[in-house]
Amino acid sequence: MQSRIVTLTTDFGLRDPYVAEVKAVIARISPRTRVIDITHEVEKFNIRMGAFILAEAAPFFPRGTVHLAVVDPGVGGQRKPIAVQTTKGVFVGPDNGVLMNAARSQKIQAVHEIANPRFTLAPISKTFQGRDIFAPVAAHLAKKTASIRELGPKVVHPLNLSFAKVNKRGNRFRGEVLYVDGFGNVVTSISREDLSQNGQGATAKLKTASGIYNLTFREAYSDVPDGEPVALIGSHGYVELAINQGNAAKNLNLKTGEKVNMEFCPSSSTLSGNPS
Repeated sequence: MQSRIVTLTTDFGLRDPYVAEVKAVIARISPRTRVIDITHEVEKFNIRMGAFILAEAAPFFPRGTVHLAVVDPGVGGQRKPIAVQTTKGVFVGPDNGVLMNAARSQKIQAVHEIANPRFTLAPISKTFQGRDIFAPVAAHLAKKTASIRELGPKVVHPLNLSFAKVNKRGNRFRGEVLYVDGFGNVVTSISREDLSQNGQGATAKLKTASGIYNLTFREAYSDVPDGEPVALIGSHGYVELAINQGNAAKNLNLKTGEKVNMEFCPSSSTLSGNPS
């Protein structure tokens, strides 16, 4: 029998008892379920960051996985708690967009509001619905003691997040910073597919609000000397700005949501990483 899996993506951090309480609820309802942490270090209330992390991690889990994501600045408010059935699994969390990028990539089959008290705890806290609504529902779905249809009515128009589209003109691209990881590597919205349609060169000119930088375009961080900046295609298929054994976000003054302009040049020369 295949092990049941529930993943957790939250902005709870690890200082407080919140993650443990969520796991305890899942264990009490479905003790055979395996709980895997994607992250609990989403920036507080940053729905877009949570959505990006979940969308990048979810494809690597086996069919039937239940993904629980709680980045929920509107907890206790008017937003609905929902479950999203896809061709590969189920996503459980608030209807604020955090689930939908990941769910769309797996082809959404149905979205239902979580309204059936049979599958939630009682009473339900207005400040901790991750424990009282989402955790028990995820456990019941993983255990197969609930189906998505039993949870509540269909949701016709769930909230979607929109990331800025990449504007392309020849070898020039305008995108945005999607994510900054714990190493300070900067993931942009410019994808491998964007470059394949326009060619990719050996150098890249980066223009941001703080300046213009000439970068080497390579395949790995170690292809440039320690402390030197580099542009490359990262493990998730996006153009990434990094500094070999350094912090690109800090040194290039970049943060999530900031606009970036890049020009890829068919030059074999190595350019310096200092502002032009």
